Amino acid sequence: MIRHARVLPVLVLAPLLLTACGSEKAGDPDPSASAPAPASAAGPAADPGTGELASRAQAMGVAPELVYVTEAPGFTLAQQSVGVLGDDGFSATWVDGETNALLRLAVDRGTITADTCPEQPVGDMSGEHTTCERDGSAWYRTGAGRHEYALPEEGHVVRVSAETDAVPRDVLRAAALAAHRPDAAETDALLPSVEPAPSAPVSRGDLPPFGDGAPDNHVDVGG
Repeated sequence: MIRHARVLPVLVLAPLLLTACGSEKAGDPDPSASAPAPASAAGPAADPGTGELASRAQAMGVAPELVYVTEAPGFTLAQQSVGVLGDDGFSATWVDGETNALLRLAVDRGTITADTCPEQPVGDMSGEHTTCERDGSAWYRTGAGRHEYALPEEGHVVRVSAETDAVPRDVLRAAALAAHRPDAAETDALLPSVEPAPSAPVSRGDLPPFGDGAPDNHVDVGG
């Protein structure tokens, strides 16, 4: 898989000089052997099966493991676009504030190979001719006035697409490489919260307190 990694610089520690004893004690572990791996600047990705990501995704009808997020300079998430794709896939759109160009992220179950790539339409435009070009571990695909980067994952495919004339290929590719599982903060910004159902009926002040509670539609004689 092609992935855009953001890695923090690692501080190289010089060995401590033992001046009191002249040598290390036998059995002391090598400090470099247990050094933690560098953390991602975005924080750890949320576990797809537990926590806030799972509850929010499942409330939408989306499989938690199919939720991804991306980023591109000048593009912001259109919150109203976030939703389910197909049976339990995920879809969201980012908008360029200056040009109104749209960048769509879609994740659904399945796979894509050299044999099946031309058969799968770009942007769900069935009946259109699709061309496929290998680009590393991804597929660059064009058809019906749109282009797309498709990244095969285990059991699903991550796609980032846009209109060919609206979003340059290098921007599309960078957004595809930036696609990743959201961390806790990104989950909060990406998925709508799960609002609890009201515990009691909502009280309306426009209904009369007597009879069947229906509004008074009485009309006097003559209308």
